[in-house]
Amino acid sequence: MYQDYGLFIGGKWRQSNGGGLSEVASPVTEKPLGQVPLANAADTAEAIDAAEIGLATWRRAAAFARADTLHAIADQMIQRKSDGARMIALETGKPLVQGEREWALSIDQFRWYAEEARRVYGRIIESRVPGGRFEVSREPVGIVAAFTAWNFPAALVARKVAPALAAGCAVVLRPSSQTPGVAMLIVACCHAAGLPDGVVNLVVGPTAATYTPLMADKRVRKVSLTGSTRVGQQMIRDAADTVKKVSMELGGNAPLIIYDDADLELALNVSVGVKYANAGQVCVTADRFFVHESLHDAFVEGFVARARAITLGDGLDAATTMGPLINAGRVAEMEAIVADALKAGATLALGGTRAAGFNAGHFYAPTVLTDVSDNMRVFAEENFGPIAAITRFSSEDEVLSRANASDMGLSAYAFTRDPARARRTVAALKAGMVGINSFAMAASEAPFGGTNQSGMGREGGLEGIGDYLDTKLAQIVF
Repeated sequence: MYQDYGLFIGGKWRQSNGGGLSEVASPVTEKPLGQVPLANAADTAEAIDAAEIGLATWRRAAAFARADTLHAIADQMIQRKSDGARMIALETGKPLVQGEREWALSIDQFRWYAEEARRVYGRIIESRVPGGRFEVSREPVGIVAAFTAWNFPAALVARKVAPALAAGCAVVLRPSSQTPGVAMLIVACCHAAGLPDGVVNLVVGPTAATYTPLMADKRVRKVSLTGSTRVGQQMIRDAADTVKKVSMELGGNAPLIIYDDADLELALNVSVGVKYANAGQVCVTADRFFVHESLHDAFVEGFVARARAITLGDGLDAATTMGPLINAGRVAEMEAIVADALKAGATLALGGTRAAGFNAGHFYAPTVLTDVSDNMRVFAEENFGPIAAITRFSSEDEVLSRANASDMGLSAYAFTRDPARARRTVAALKAGMVGINSFAMAASEAPFGGTNQSGMGREGGLEGIGDYLDTKLAQIVF
C-alpha cells in the first residue's frame, strides 16, 4: 500500500539510510496495511538541508505565484479525493464519510491560504525624522518543522503545510507513524502541483531520529505541533535552546452546558453525533456534560437512545457510523477510566466495555456515565474516547465556575435560547473557542486553537498565517 511512497526529501521519494521499516496496522483488523521506511538522523539532516535549498527559491517566489501553486495542490487533491478518503478510513478506521469530509476540509485549507498568500500586507508609518518613513514588511520565518497527530491525518497536515507555503516557508513534515500514508498522499499532491524541490519534505521515524535533529538544528526557525500537552511542554523546553517560534494545539477537556432553556432535541441530535465521531478521538469534542437539573433525566434518556443506535464496524462499510479506537492501548485506557468512575460512584447508563461481536479490532462500545462528580478522572482529564460523562447543575454561576475548573482551554459549548445568556457564557468560559448551539469550529476561514495548557497560536483564518511570518521594520530617509 505504501510502495509508491516512503521518505520524501529534496523532491524525491526514497528509502531510508538504514533506519529500517515500520509496520502500519489496521485498527479494524489488526493486520498489516504495509510497511514504511523509518528515517534515521542522517535522513532528517538531509531533509533539513533540502528544505534550506528549497527555502532559498520559494521565499523569493511572488505571492501570486505561491497562490497559484497552492490552488494547483488543491486541484491535485480533488483528483485524488477517493484515494485520500479511503486512506484515512484504512489507517484510522473512521467511517469513509468522515474521511471524505476531512479530505474536503483539507482541500479548503489550501484554497483559503492560496488567497491569503496574496494578502500578506505591510504598512507605512510616518517617521519623526524629516524626509523619513518607517516601512513594516512581513517575511517568511524560514524552515518549519511540522508534527501532526493520527486522529485527523489529512486536516492536521493541511493546517500546517498550507499556511507555511503561503507565507513562503519550507517544511519538514513529520506525521504520526500510525497514519503516514495520508500525509504521503498530500505530499504527492504538492509534488504533482509543481512545488519546487525541497520546499516540502517528509520523514517518518522515532523521536531520536526525527524530532531530536529537527529541534536541535538552528536552521529550523518554527515548530508546529498537534499533540498532547505533555509533548507540547517538552517541545517548548526544547525550542528554547535555539529560540524557535512555536505554535501548538494540545489537549482539551471541553465542557458542554445544557441550560434549562435549551432546545433539547437540537442539543441531543447534534451532541451525540459529535461526541462519537472518530470514536471520540477528537481534542475539541465535549468530555464534560453539564445538564441543568430540570432537563437532566430527559437528556440522559435521549442521549442513551441515540448512542445505542450507533453502528460499529469497518469504516469502509457504508453502514458503519463509528469505527475503532486507534490501538489496543486506547481500549485499555477506556477500561481504566470507566473502572475508576464506577468505583468512585458513577452510574453506567450505556456501554462501558469492549464492543461485542468483533473477533479483531480495537472496538469500544459507546459509553454513557451519569452521577459523575467533578473530581473523577473521567471528568478531570481528557478521555479522548467514546465516553460521555454527564452531571447535573442548578445555576448559571455554578456551572460556569465548574466548567472553568480545568487547566485546559481548547473549546467549550453551551445550548441556550437566550441571547443574553449566550453572550455571558461566551465571555465567562475560559477557552480559545466557544460554540453556542453549535459544534462547528473547524473552518479554514476561522482561527482554531486554545488557551492555557491547550496550547498557543492559531491555525486557520488570517491569524493562521501570522505564525509563519516575521515582522521587519525599516527606517528609510532621503
